[in-house]
Amino acid sequence: MDRTPAAAATADDFLDRALLEEAAKKSGLLWVRADGQEHGRALWHAWHDGAVVVVGDGAEQPLHGLTGGAGATVTVRSKDKGGRLTGWPARVVELAPRSEAWQGAVEELKGKRLNAPDTDAITDRWARECRVLRLEPAGAAGAELTERPGAMPEDPHVAAPMPTPATTRRPIPAGLPKLLLKRRKG
Repeated sequence: MDRTPAAAATADDFLDRALLEEAAKKSGLLWVRADGQEHGRALWHAWHDGAVVVVGDGAEQPLHGLTGGAGATVTVRSKDKGGRLTGWPARVVELAPRSEAWQGAVEELKGKRLNAPDTDAITDRWARECRVLRLEPAGAAGAELTERPGAMPEDPHVAAPMPTPATTRRPIPAGLPKLLLKRRKG
Protein backbone atom coordinates (compact mmCIF):
# COMPACT_ATOMS: atom_id res chain seq x y z
CA MET A 1 0.00 0.00 0.00
CA ASP A 2 1.35 3.43 -0.97
CA ARG A 3 2.07 5.55 2.15
CA THR A 4 3.52 8.62 0.43
CA PRO A 5 2.15 12.06 1.43
CA ALA A 6 0.54 12.45 -2.00
CA ALA A 7 -1.31 9.13 -1.63
CA ALA A 8 -2.42 10.05 1.92
CA ALA A 9 -3.71 13.42 0.67
CA THR A 10 -5.63 11.69 -2.13
CA ALA A 11 -7.21 9.24 0.34
CA ASP A 12 -8.12 12.12 2.68
CA ASP A 13 -9.65 14.05 -0.23
CA PHE A 14 -11.68 10.99 -1.21
CA LEU A 15 -12.94 10.52 2.37
CA ASP A 16 -13.74 14.24 2.71
CA ARG A 17 -15.72 14.15 -0.53
CA ALA A 18 -17.60 11.03 0.60
CA LEU A 19 -18.43 12.63 3.98
CA LEU A 20 -19.59 15.86 2.30
CA GLU A 21 -21.81 14.01 -0.17
CA GLU A 22 -23.37 11.59 2.34
CA ALA A 23 -24.01 14.34 4.90
CA ALA A 24 -25.67 16.56 2.29
CA LYS A 25 -27.78 13.70 0.91
CA LYS A 26 -29.06 12.55 4.29
CA SER A 27 -29.70 15.89 5.96
CA GLY A 28 -32.93 17.63 5.03
CA LEU A 29 -31.64 20.97 6.26
CA LEU A 30 -28.36 22.85 6.07
CA TRP A 31 -27.09 26.29 7.02
CA VAL A 32 -25.70 28.60 4.37
CA ARG A 33 -23.85 31.85 5.05
CA ALA A 34 -23.13 34.03 2.05
CA ASP A 35 -19.66 35.57 1.97
CA GLY A 36 -19.70 38.92 3.74
CA GLN A 37 -22.69 38.06 5.94
CA GLU A 38 -22.47 37.54 9.66
CA HIS A 39 -25.09 34.81 10.02
CA GLY A 40 -26.25 31.90 7.93
CA ARG A 41 -29.79 30.72 7.37
CA ALA A 42 -31.33 27.29 7.34
CA LEU A 43 -32.32 26.04 3.88
CA TRP A 44 -33.96 22.86 2.64
CA HIS A 45 -32.11 21.42 -0.31
CA ALA A 46 -31.35 18.43 -2.49
CA TRP A 47 -28.08 16.86 -3.65
CA HIS A 48 -27.79 16.73 -7.43
CA ASP A 49 -24.90 16.08 -9.77
CA GLY A 50 -22.12 16.71 -7.24
CA ALA A 51 -23.55 19.81 -5.55
CA VAL A 52 -26.24 21.05 -3.22
CA VAL A 53 -29.16 22.67 -5.05
CA VAL A 54 -31.65 25.07 -3.46
CA VAL A 55 -34.68 26.94 -4.70
CA GLY A 56 -35.75 30.22 -3.20
CA ASP A 57 -37.17 33.71 -3.37
CA GLY A 58 -40.67 34.30 -4.70
CA ALA A 59 -43.01 32.20 -2.53
CA GLU A 60 -40.19 29.86 -1.47
CA GLN A 61 -37.43 30.20 1.14
CA PRO A 62 -35.47 33.48 1.12
CA LEU A 63 -31.97 33.33 -0.36
CA HIS A 64 -30.67 36.62 1.08
CA GLY A 65 -27.14 37.39 -0.04
CA LEU A 66 -26.69 34.30 -2.21
CA THR A 67 -25.84 35.40 -5.73
CA GLY A 68 -24.33 33.65 -8.70
CA GLY A 69 -20.56 33.95 -8.86
CA ALA A 70 -20.21 34.64 -5.12
CA GLY A 71 -19.04 32.34 -2.38
CA ALA A 72 -20.76 30.85 0.65
CA THR A 73 -20.06 28.61 3.60
CA VAL A 74 -22.24 25.52 3.99
CA THR A 75 -22.69 23.76 7.34
CA VAL A 76 -24.41 20.38 7.32
CA ARG A 77 -25.95 18.83 10.40
CA SER A 78 -25.96 15.22 11.45
CA LYS A 79 -29.26 13.52 10.72
CA ASP A 80 -28.89 11.40 13.88
CA LYS A 81 -27.82 13.99 16.45
CA GLY A 82 -28.83 17.27 14.79
CA GLY A 83 -25.47 18.92 15.54
CA ARG A 84 -22.83 20.17 13.12
CA LEU A 85 -21.26 17.35 11.15
CA THR A 86 -19.29 19.09 8.45
CA GLY A 87 -18.74 22.46 6.82
CA TRP A 88 -17.22 23.57 3.54
CA PRO A 89 -16.76 26.59 1.27
CA ALA A 90 -18.95 26.69 -1.83
CA ARG A 91 -19.20 28.53 -5.12
CA VAL A 92 -22.71 29.79 -5.84
CA VAL A 93 -23.92 29.19 -9.40
CA GLU A 94 -27.33 30.47 -10.49
CA LEU A 95 -28.97 28.14 -12.99
CA ALA A 96 -30.77 29.64 -15.97
CA PRO A 97 -34.51 28.80 -15.89
CA ARG A 98 -35.46 25.86 -18.10
CA SER A 99 -31.82 25.02 -18.95
CA GLU A 100 -30.78 21.37 -18.84
CA ALA A 101 -28.97 21.83 -15.49
CA TRP A 102 -31.99 23.72 -14.09
CA GLN A 103 -34.40 20.94 -15.17
CA GLY A 104 -32.28 18.27 -13.46
CA ALA A 105 -31.99 20.29 -10.25
CA VAL A 106 -35.72 21.07 -10.20
CA GLU A 107 -36.61 17.37 -10.60
CA GLU A 108 -34.57 16.59 -7.47
CA LEU A 109 -35.97 19.57 -5.55
CA LYS A 110 -39.61 18.75 -6.38
CA GLY A 111 -39.27 15.46 -4.52
CA LYS A 112 -37.98 17.26 -1.42
CA ARG A 113 -40.56 20.09 -1.40
CA LEU A 114 -43.07 19.40 1.34
CA ASN A 115 -46.60 20.83 1.30
CA ALA A 116 -46.28 22.75 -1.96
CA PRO A 117 -49.41 24.81 -2.63
CA ASP A 118 -49.30 23.96 -6.34
CA THR A 119 -47.67 20.59 -6.90
CA ASP A 120 -48.89 20.31 -10.49
CA ALA A 121 -47.56 23.72 -11.58
CA ILE A 122 -44.56 24.04 -9.29
CA THR A 123 -42.00 23.88 -12.12
CA ASP A 124 -43.65 26.77 -13.98
CA ARG A 125 -43.90 28.85 -10.79
CA TRP A 126 -40.24 28.26 -9.96
CA ALA A 127 -39.24 29.27 -13.50
CA ARG A 128 -41.28 32.50 -13.23
CA GLU A 129 -40.70 33.60 -9.65
CA CYS A 130 -37.76 31.78 -8.07
CA ARG A 131 -34.04 31.24 -8.39
CA VAL A 132 -32.40 27.82 -8.42
CA LEU A 133 -28.83 27.84 -7.11
CA ARG A 134 -26.08 25.22 -7.11
CA LEU A 135 -23.70 25.34 -4.16
CA GLU A 136 -20.63 23.61 -5.58
CA PRO A 137 -17.93 22.47 -3.16
CA ALA A 138 -14.90 24.74 -3.59
CA GLY A 139 -11.29 23.71 -3.09
CA ALA A 140 -8.54 21.99 -4.98
CA ALA A 141 -10.17 18.56 -4.99
CA GLY A 142 -13.72 19.89 -4.92
CA ALA A 143 -14.11 18.93 -1.26
CA GLU A 144 -12.10 21.11 1.10
CA LEU A 145 -13.83 20.56 4.45
CA THR A 146 -13.39 23.30 7.03
CA GLU A 147 -15.27 21.27 9.67
CA ARG A 148 -15.35 17.51 10.13
CA PRO A 149 -15.57 15.07 13.03
CA GLY A 150 -12.38 15.44 15.08
CA ALA A 151 -11.61 18.87 13.58
CA MET A 152 -14.35 21.24 14.68
CA PRO A 153 -13.70 24.91 15.35
CA GLU A 154 -14.03 26.30 18.87
CA ASP A 155 -16.64 28.86 17.70
CA PRO A 156 -20.11 27.51 18.61
CA HIS A 157 -21.83 29.48 15.76
CA VAL A 158 -24.44 30.72 18.22
CA ALA A 159 -26.52 33.60 16.86
CA ALA A 160 -29.29 35.70 18.33
CA PRO A 161 -32.74 34.68 17.06
CA MET A 162 -34.20 36.75 14.24
CA PRO A 163 -36.77 39.35 15.36
CA THR A 164 -40.34 38.06 15.30
CA PRO A 165 -43.76 39.09 16.63
CA ALA A 166 -44.22 35.57 18.02
CA THR A 167 -44.12 35.18 21.78
CA THR A 168 -43.25 32.38 24.12
CA ARG A 169 -46.03 30.49 25.71
CA ARG A 170 -47.24 32.06 28.93
CA PRO A 171 -48.01 30.07 32.11
CA ILE A 172 -51.48 28.54 32.14
CA PRO A 173 -54.04 30.21 34.44
CA ALA A 174 -54.18 28.67 37.91
CA GLY A 175 -57.87 27.67 37.62
CA LEU A 176 -57.56 25.94 34.22
CA PRO A 177 -56.62 22.45 35.51
CA LYS A 178 -59.68 22.40 37.81
CA LEU A 179 -61.93 23.50 34.98
CA LEU A 180 -60.61 20.78 32.67
CA LEU A 181 -60.99 18.10 35.33
CA LYS A 182 -64.63 19.09 35.92
CA ARG A 183 -65.41 18.66 32.24
CA ARG A 184 -63.94 15.14 32.19
CA LYS A 185 -65.90 14.03 35.24
CA GLY A 186 -69.22 15.37 33.95
